[in-house]
Amino acid sequence: MNATVSLTRPAVSVAIEGVNLSYGDNHVLKDIDLAIEPGEFFAFLGPSGCGKTTLLRLIAGFNRADTGRVTIGGRDISSLPPWKRDVGMVFQSYALWPHMSVRRNVAFGLEERGVKRAEIERRVEAALDLVGLGHLAERRPSQLSGGQQQRVAVARTIAVEPKVLLLDEPLSNLDAKMRVQVRRELRDLQQRLGLTTIFVTHDQEEANTICDRIAVMNDGVVQQVGTPMELYEHPANLFVAGFLGTANILKGRVVGSGAERGFEIDGQVRFPVAAGVAIPEGSALVFRPQHASLVDANEAPEGALTLPCVIANREFLGASIRYGARIGATEVSVDMPFQSGTDLFEIGSAARLTLRPRSLHWLPV
Repeated sequence: MNATVSLTRPAVSVAIEGVNLSYGDNHVLKDIDLAIEPGEFFAFLGPSGCGKTTLLRLIAGFNRADTGRVTIGGRDISSLPPWKRDVGMVFQSYALWPHMSVRRNVAFGLEERGVKRAEIERRVEAALDLVGLGHLAERRPSQLSGGQQQRVAVARTIAVEPKVLLLDEPLSNLDAKMRVQVRRELRDLQQRLGLTTIFVTHDQEEANTICDRIAVMNDGVVQQVGTPMELYEHPANLFVAGFLGTANILKGRVVGSGAERGFEIDGQVRFPVAAGVAIPEGSALVFRPQHASLVDANEAPEGALTLPCVIANREFLGASIRYGARIGATEVSVDMPFQSGTDLFEIGSAARLTLRPRSLHWLPV
């Protein structure tokens, strides 16, 4: 995508304050409070049915909150219809007119707004240049690839010069290779425009790779907000830990005190816990597969917590080997780097799982 023309106005903030929304007895959005910075690429991330698309449509004006408000650039837009909110939305289906050329599709929104013909032509040309489709302006949508159709939908949206760009799972209809390419193009375009952008997805990889910050949602509640690394390294609860990447969750209980204090798993396996480590009542031990390692059953690396385990399964992932290690009745995943010639742990063999204390999280169940 090459462009020398910027279509947007100065970036604005978006604030969602005390929003609740229900459909009958179904409480879909629950006390949502979010502040999105000017020019930020922000994601609503969560499983199907968590409320993320409902929240995006509420910002666009297609849904109306029961309580709370939405502001753009400090201006309350909660009571405004969609066409007066200065937002542009790219839908999952792209919603292109099949009988119109690419040029006419991009011009359509401007024509509906009564923009003068000379200005329409300038904006359409600029928008198509931004997304690298100027040479395909006379083609129909059916003559384009999925990635090109997605770019047309983006061009049509930015041509109306919105203050905020809303993206409703725009990559879901693309194959895996095309998704990687188009998400990079979206990120590049957003950065060059400096346009405040809100992106809805259920795909953590998409959110992690292109967004500045993410709001993780579940059951209509914002579970945690942060940068991709913050959420991955310091999850606020078990849902966030499990939704963002693979997480091992060991449930158990703290037993003993002082030098005898330990964490007991399945009533069978116990390992010591330092007196200074705060563990809330009813917590689970959480760690990532790459934060653990395996050693021979008779080894005990200095400075590490070790637990006896049995190798239950093994998967070759190319750069690493993922082992399933059984601790009592619980199985955890351990990722070990793979190098040609390295001896592998055999399925059914005894080993010791080693954990570094600084990589552990204690999260309430």
